[in-house]
Amino acid sequence: MPKRTDIHKIMIIGSGPIIIGQACEFDYSGTQACKSLREEGYEVVLINSNPATIMTDPETADRTYVEPITPEAVIKIIEKERPDALLPTLGGQTALNTALEVAATGALEKYGVELIGAKVDVIKRAEDRILFKEAMVDAKVECLRSKLVSTLEEAQEVAKEIGFPVIVRPSFTLGGTGGGTAMNMEELLHIARGGLAASLNHTVLLEESILGWKEFELEVMRDRKDNCVIVCSIENVDPMGIHTGDSVTVAPAQTLTDREYQLMRDAAIRVMRVIGVETGGSNVQFALNPQTGRMVVIEMNPRVSRSSALASKATGFPIAKIAAKLAVGYTLDEIPNDITRETPACFEPTLDYCVIKFPRFAFEKFPGAEAILGVSMKSVGETMAIGSNFKEAYQKALRGLEIGVDGYDLKLEAKVASVEDVEGELPKRRVDRHFLIKRALKMGIPPARVAELTTFDPWFIDQFAQIVEMEHKLVAQAKDRPLPLDLLREAKRMGFSDRQLAALRGREVKETDLREQRKAAGIKPVYRLVDTCAGEFEAYTPYFYSSYQTLDQSRVTQRKKVIILSSGPNRIGQGIEFDYCCVHTVQAVRELGYEAIMVNSNPETVSTDYDTSDKLYFEPLTFEDVMNIYENEQPEGIIVQMGGQTPLNLSVPLLKAGCKILGTAPDSIDIAEDRKRCRALLDQLGIRQPESDTCTSLDEAAVVARRIGYPVMIRPSYVLGGRAMMVAYGDHELGPFVQAAFNASPGFPVLIDRYLERATEVDVDVLCDGKDVYIGGVMQHVEQAGIHSGDSACAIPPHTLPKHIVDQIKVSCRKMALALDVRGLLNVQMAVKGEDIYVIEINPRASRTVPFVSKATGVPLARMAAKIAMGKTLAELGLKGEARDVPWCAVKEAVLPFNRFPGVDPILGPEMKSTGEVMGLDLCFELAYWKSQIAAGQKLPLKGRVFVSARDSDKPWMVEIGQKLVGLGFTLVATAGTADALQKAGIGAEVVHKLVEHESPNVIDLIKQSQIQLVINTPSSLVARADEIKIRSEAITRGVPIVTTQDGAYATVGAIAYVQKNDWTVRPLQDYKA
Repeated sequence: MPKRTDIHKIMIIGSGPIIIGQACEFDYSGTQACKSLREEGYEVVLINSNPATIMTDPETADRTYVEPITPEAVIKIIEKERPDALLPTLGGQTALNTALEVAATGALEKYGVELIGAKVDVIKRAEDRILFKEAMVDAKVECLRSKLVSTLEEAQEVAKEIGFPVIVRPSFTLGGTGGGTAMNMEELLHIARGGLAASLNHTVLLEESILGWKEFELEVMRDRKDNCVIVCSIENVDPMGIHTGDSVTVAPAQTLTDREYQLMRDAAIRVMRVIGVETGGSNVQFALNPQTGRMVVIEMNPRVSRSSALASKATGFPIAKIAAKLAVGYTLDEIPNDITRETPACFEPTLDYCVIKFPRFAFEKFPGAEAILGVSMKSVGETMAIGSNFKEAYQKALRGLEIGVDGYDLKLEAKVASVEDVEGELPKRRVDRHFLIKRALKMGIPPARVAELTTFDPWFIDQFAQIVEMEHKLVAQAKDRPLPLDLLREAKRMGFSDRQLAALRGREVKETDLREQRKAAGIKPVYRLVDTCAGEFEAYTPYFYSSYQTLDQSRVTQRKKVIILSSGPNRIGQGIEFDYCCVHTVQAVRELGYEAIMVNSNPETVSTDYDTSDKLYFEPLTFEDVMNIYENEQPEGIIVQMGGQTPLNLSVPLLKAGCKILGTAPDSIDIAEDRKRCRALLDQLGIRQPESDTCTSLDEAAVVARRIGYPVMIRPSYVLGGRAMMVAYGDHELGPFVQAAFNASPGFPVLIDRYLERATEVDVDVLCDGKDVYIGGVMQHVEQAGIHSGDSACAIPPHTLPKHIVDQIKVSCRKMALALDVRGLLNVQMAVKGEDIYVIEINPRASRTVPFVSKATGVPLARMAAKIAMGKTLAELGLKGEARDVPWCAVKEAVLPFNRFPGVDPILGPEMKSTGEVMGLDLCFELAYWKSQIAAGQKLPLKGRVFVSARDSDKPWMVEIGQKLVGLGFTLVATAGTADALQKAGIGAEVVHKLVEHESPNVIDLIKQSQIQLVINTPSSLVARADEIKIRSEAITRGVPIVTTQDGAYATVGAIAYVQKNDWTVRPLQDYKA
């Protein structure tokens, strides 16, 4: 069936910001879809609010709307663009839910827009729990005993019927938001209350518990002719009870018998048919009782999912690209496989290797959050590793996770060394459960007993035990002579890293010693192709993984080549922004005629798409793995400045090993990172910096802090995302804060700065070629200095700073860039207090603001920086002076994951907590800020009741905010202290009880009853009171917008005032650029 010719313009809905449960895999899928549809001749219109994506680059789609992903915005775009079709299956749950809401308004019928990829009835059958269960009866596929409820009273009755434990699954949510496992009635009421609030249609499914069962996923594609292919089988190493996004997973499935697999395969195809998916990919999840063999279907996603990205990268099969082509009429037998160029897409992939996905968590960012996993996803990123066997892939995944371990090693054991009752802890769904399993095996607990306690399949426990047995063999070898070569070769085939082996040999043995012994013996990795067909056909896309087998399939060319090191797994502080910069670097390197070689371990990204670079090495970003690739390829050099802190931390060891580092020299990077060298440079340039010093002990820290004067900012060296950054207001806080900083960056000094209160923070992105400087953008933060730059809203152009201050900032940045001999990007963070300008931090690398600045100004800074690193000058690139003054305003806002961590105080500070960002773009600051809030999930009200509460020192400005809100028609609600301050100013407020009074009504009562539309609440002291935390946490749970800073309050009220009087419009990025 040829492609459809009755449609010409297609609108794609993206997924919006990176959040837990919906990460950058949808940038990968959306980018693939845009390319796929445009190469077929379709005009593509895109909506997505996330500036840190390749899909929102103006070259990716024909018309790119960086707007909030809401039904209202989608309808405005449809009205303006008049697309023929709407494709919602490539933007995660956000796109699917938005499409359903748009369809419900009648707008699709009104404007003659067809929903493609998945029809409304298909989406409802897959997403609505009752309809799905009815469909499974028709498919003759067993479901779990369950019932849908819409009230807490119904939930109590159903729980009595099903019995505890009960799984709570909200309808129409992503990543298990609002879900959980209830062991008793009290837990049920708590989880169901949050689930009903999180659900799009305010329903939750109560389901019989299958804790301890085995979990599997099949990635399935189906076309209009009923051709079905199973792209990949994925098995959760962890048993049921842990969200699949938080579980370690392996592909292909390892413990299914052939009969079980065939039954599951047939069931998945029946599910696809009865749900009605006929133009794309879906993910079908199953549970299997290991004792009885009973198999049930858990759910299916009628769209490209998180697992789709993993399956694509694991097999080389481009699911999103093919799903887009199926949506416009092609069938699987008509679409060629890009990798083999011989087989069609209906040819099922075959794997002759093993793939492991390991999630990464950030519980350390959220004090008070329990590090226990469940059915609500909590991981912030993941790494993927490919090996010739499970053990090799598993150990590669662990070292690729970048959590300070080098495999299933001694450091990993040390992380759980304090656990006393190991057998008692093994049944718990701890975030470090895999580490605890190793400790149990090392203690001599039999593998069968470990399997019984954890409910892991015994096969997986046996694999871990084999690694432990090898470790025992290695430790037993004589320390005064080299390892026997057969044993060394066997260890390498099991995934042991050089550093891991060196640690087992003793303190006097270094990683480089092991490396030299291995190389001298000819024990080197070979590189194998990911080819979708287990070597049955020739593969044309060079996509490699390392192994210590014998056959080398690497294709080393004679072309000049450059290696680009990307950023590894997403984490708070190092996310999609850096992958964006690496993709632009690849594009620049290829434009200059070089072979671009990408190294990364993140399956969610565009950088690891098979056709982004000339060659892709899916490998951990460690010294050993990168050096192996460098020695195999012999490139002109390596670019390390684009992938965040991960590749930067490798620059010095790589340089010492003889690698050529392109761009800014590692010594310049060290000057910027080393506080004493940096201060000397700034003093020489006559540029101010807050008084500061470094310390290497707690006693030294106390002396420094008293000399500088409190409050002081404490920060570790060589970290991203403000890890362990805190403000100490006295000696009582200094000790624990400094110790936390030492723990975050062991072996490096801690930095102590004078904290500038009530200062305005500024970010500047700069390009420099060593002779000339280009100011890419000056961003003014909305929140004052003290809140991490990654968590603060910021605006281009600066919205309140005077021109002469901005000009001084630009002059200082030029001086710093030239003094550091920067060859590429430089990010400078500054603080303005009155007429004084201070430098807070200098980063001679790509920063997380680069994509935002590039979208706001129309200049692709990362691509230009890469060309400078390759030897081009600013003059040759046509860049002079500074970015032009734009006649519009762009606001970047952070997106925070507090809804995933109930009870955690959503107050911002020096340590970064956001997982992603959005961008608001319009002709004035107020409207751009309003759009950014809506896009970030803060649905600012235009009428209703506002709860205001402030500490005494904040009451003067809170009174002013109250006056403005009353003038806009809002009703104020406050507790006695704030209400009294308002009434003294002649402002009426409804008084509610404080929580400590244990009387009603209090503000939480009103929030639960949907009687509060906005909360403006600042902490009463440095240590927030428990009742304040409860109020802020309840607002987050209920989706009530909350503002916790003075500057945020003024910006919010200003935005509301503007939107009350003015309508808003949508316009594509291409029109701004023009």
